[in-house]
Amino acid sequence: MRRFAIAFLATALVAVGLAGCGDDGSGSSSSASSSSSASLSGSITVFAAASLTESFTTLGQQFETANPGVKATFSFAASSALAMQIMSGAPADVFASASTKNMDQVVSAGDASDPRVFATNVMEIAVPPANPGKVTGVESLASSSVKSALCQPQVPCGVVARQVFTNAKITVKPVTLEPDVKSVLAKVQMNEVDAGMVYVTCVKEAGDKVKGVEIPADINASTDYPIAALSKSSNAAVAAAFVDYVLSPAGESVLTAAGFQQP
Repeated sequence: MRRFAIAFLATALVAVGLAGCGDDGSGSSSSASSSSSASLSGSITVFAAASLTESFTTLGQQFETANPGVKATFSFAASSALAMQIMSGAPADVFASASTKNMDQVVSAGDASDPRVFATNVMEIAVPPANPGKVTGVESLASSSVKSALCQPQVPCGVVARQVFTNAKITVKPVTLEPDVKSVLAKVQMNEVDAGMVYVTCVKEAGDKVKGVEIPADINASTDYPIAALSKSSNAAVAAAFVDYVLSPAGESVLTAAGFQQP
């Protein structure tokens, strides 16, 4: 009986010693990480540029899987429109913009702070697979025989497209001005126009539904994508965690696969 008591005491002391090592080493970090992840709960609403629809839908699903009990809902539209909604008091927790200008407006209004750029994007011409307008380059869009679709001038994709035209020293008169880049892409897919100025990510996403006509680097233009948690977020912890997730290697992997470039 005495030998059993001594053996039990020795086992207990070893267990205590091992537990102490775990507290000071990786075991402690793992426990803290699990606790931190488990502490996240509730829902957030993310306002994001239309060009981020597919990528952020994927990131949202991954974020929810990594954080059980968390729900991310998305509202996709032109960054300029989303910025106006935020400044008008629309309830949201995170803003991911396709333009630093629109993010700066939100920051200046006191609705966000410390935005971080997580991706960049450049322009490409999308045409129907048969290329009925025989578009060979950006100069083709200056022809009156080519029906082009552009984003509205205040929308990031419209701003960047016009920079391309300025660089190429051409004037383009579109037959339609669309509210966001997704709408421009849809016009091309439905064969309602001969060409649309969109992002390279849009052409990649559309697959064989459109054909891409590349724009030479010396006349092409790009836009930065900043992201920030919003000041009036009702779930600041989850909002901050989502921003961190987008900026993480996992976020970078999804965005790179979609054709975005890293800043």
